[in-house]
Amino acid sequence: MSEYRDVQSAVRVEKFRIWFAWACGNVIMLIIANGTRNVDVLSTITQILCVVVFLLLTFAAVTMTNRLNRKAAAARREVLGDDA
Repeated sequence: MSEYRDVQSAVRVEKFRIWFAWACGNVIMLIIANGTRNVDVLSTITQILCVVVFLLLTFAAVTMTNRLNRKAAAARREVLGDDA
């Protein structure tokens, strides 16, 4: 049972790292957007890039979290002997 606990702990830590990186990436983009808001053309380009980066970061974070969930479920089935 400790093997499953180790997997769960590792998955929890990785999920935290994924979502912390997601938050940091979005904060960095907001800081950049705030720094360029007074330059007309650059501000518009930055806002578009912010939306694109937000969507890409969100997609990557959700995908990675789903993969970790599948890994944890497989470890649970292996340890507990579930076939379903």
